[in-house]
Amino acid sequence: MKGFHQNLLVVVAVVLVALASNGAFVKVCDAQNICNVSINGLMTCRPAVTAPNPAPPTTACCSALSHADMGCLCSYKNSNLLPSLGINPNLALQLPAKCRLPHPANC
Repeated sequence: MKGFHQNLLVVVAVVLVALASNGAFVKVCDAQNICNVSINGLMTCRPAVTAPNPAPPTTACCSALSHADMGCLCSYKNSNLLPSLGINPNLALQLPAKCRLPHPANC
Protein backbone atom coordinates (compact mmCIF):
# COMPACT_ATOMS: atom_id res chain seq x y z
CA MET A 1 0.00 0.00 0.00
CA LYS A 2 2.91 2.35 0.71
CA GLY A 3 4.17 1.96 -2.87
CA PHE A 4 0.72 2.78 -4.16
CA HIS A 5 0.59 6.02 -2.22
CA GLN A 6 4.04 7.02 -3.39
CA ASN A 7 3.08 6.24 -6.97
CA LEU A 8 0.05 8.46 -6.80
CA LEU A 9 2.16 11.31 -5.46
CA VAL A 10 4.36 10.99 -8.49
CA VAL A 11 1.41 11.22 -10.82
CA VAL A 12 0.15 14.32 -9.09
CA ALA A 13 3.60 15.90 -9.09
CA VAL A 14 3.88 15.45 -12.81
CA VAL A 15 0.45 16.95 -13.34
CA LEU A 16 1.35 19.94 -11.23
CA VAL A 17 4.67 20.48 -12.93
CA ALA A 18 2.95 20.44 -16.28
CA LEU A 19 0.27 22.87 -15.19
CA ALA A 20 2.55 25.25 -13.33
CA SER A 21 5.15 25.47 -16.04
CA ASN A 22 2.73 26.25 -18.89
CA GLY A 23 4.62 23.76 -21.00
CA ALA A 24 8.12 24.92 -20.04
CA PHE A 25 8.93 21.55 -18.51
CA VAL A 26 8.01 19.80 -21.71
CA LYS A 27 10.10 22.20 -23.77
CA VAL A 28 13.10 21.59 -21.56
CA CYS A 29 12.70 17.87 -22.08
CA ASP A 30 12.13 18.43 -25.80
CA ALA A 31 9.06 16.24 -25.68
CA GLN A 32 5.32 16.54 -26.08
CA ASN A 33 4.58 14.26 -23.18
CA ILE A 34 5.81 13.30 -19.75
CA CYS A 35 6.30 9.65 -18.95
CA ASN A 36 4.25 8.59 -22.01
CA VAL A 37 1.33 10.85 -21.10
CA SER A 38 0.50 14.03 -22.97
CA ILE A 39 0.39 17.29 -21.08
CA ASN A 40 -3.29 17.56 -21.96
CA GLY A 41 -3.86 14.08 -20.57
CA LEU A 42 -2.17 14.99 -17.32
CA MET A 43 -4.16 18.19 -17.05
CA THR A 44 -7.41 16.21 -17.11
CA CYS A 45 -6.44 14.85 -13.68
CA ARG A 46 -5.90 18.20 -11.97
CA PRO A 47 -9.48 18.62 -10.65
CA ALA A 48 -9.20 15.22 -8.95
CA VAL A 49 -6.13 16.19 -6.92
CA THR A 50 -6.98 19.76 -5.97
CA ALA A 51 -8.44 20.47 -2.53
CA PRO A 52 -10.76 21.37 -0.94
CA ASN A 53 -13.44 19.81 -3.17
CA PRO A 54 -11.77 17.38 -5.55
CA ALA A 55 -13.82 15.98 -8.38
CA PRO A 56 -13.78 12.26 -9.12
CA PRO A 57 -11.18 11.42 -11.76
CA THR A 58 -12.70 11.57 -15.21
CA THR A 59 -12.58 8.81 -17.76
CA ALA A 60 -10.08 10.95 -19.67
CA CYS A 61 -7.86 11.25 -16.59
CA CYS A 62 -7.89 7.51 -15.93
CA SER A 63 -7.28 6.77 -19.58
CA ALA A 64 -4.26 9.07 -19.60
CA LEU A 65 -2.86 7.44 -16.47
CA SER A 66 -3.40 3.97 -17.89
CA HIS A 67 -0.82 4.73 -20.60
CA ALA A 68 1.72 6.26 -18.24
CA ASP A 69 5.17 4.88 -17.59
CA MET A 70 4.61 4.53 -13.87
CA GLY A 71 8.29 3.99 -13.17
CA CYS A 72 9.00 7.32 -14.80
CA LEU A 73 6.24 9.01 -12.83
CA CYS A 74 7.64 7.47 -9.65
CA SER A 75 10.84 9.42 -10.19
CA TYR A 76 8.87 12.52 -9.13
CA LYS A 77 7.56 11.07 -5.88
CA ASN A 78 9.85 12.98 -3.51
CA SER A 79 9.24 16.33 -5.13
CA ASN A 80 8.06 19.29 -3.07
CA LEU A 81 6.10 20.54 -6.05
CA LEU A 82 2.77 19.03 -5.09
CA PRO A 83 1.93 21.25 -2.14
CA SER A 84 3.53 24.28 -3.78
CA LEU A 85 1.24 23.85 -6.79
CA GLY A 86 -1.92 23.40 -4.78
CA ILE A 87 -2.02 19.63 -5.24
CA ASN A 88 -3.11 17.64 -2.24
CA PRO A 89 -0.70 14.67 -1.91
CA ASN A 90 -3.34 12.55 -0.17
CA LEU A 91 -5.72 13.05 -3.07
CA ALA A 92 -2.98 12.25 -5.53
CA LEU A 93 -2.27 8.97 -3.78
CA GLN A 94 -5.86 7.93 -4.31
CA LEU A 95 -5.88 8.30 -8.10
CA PRO A 96 -4.67 4.83 -9.14
CA ALA A 97 -7.23 3.12 -6.91
CA LYS A 98 -10.00 5.44 -8.06
CA CYS A 99 -9.05 4.69 -11.65
CA ARG A 100 -8.76 0.96 -10.93
CA LEU A 101 -5.23 0.86 -12.24
CA PRO A 102 -2.57 -1.66 -11.19
CA HIS A 103 -0.12 -0.52 -8.59
CA PRO A 104 3.47 -0.64 -9.81
CA ALA A 105 5.97 -2.45 -7.64
CA ASN A 106 8.94 -0.71 -6.05
CA CYS A 107 7.59 2.78 -6.45
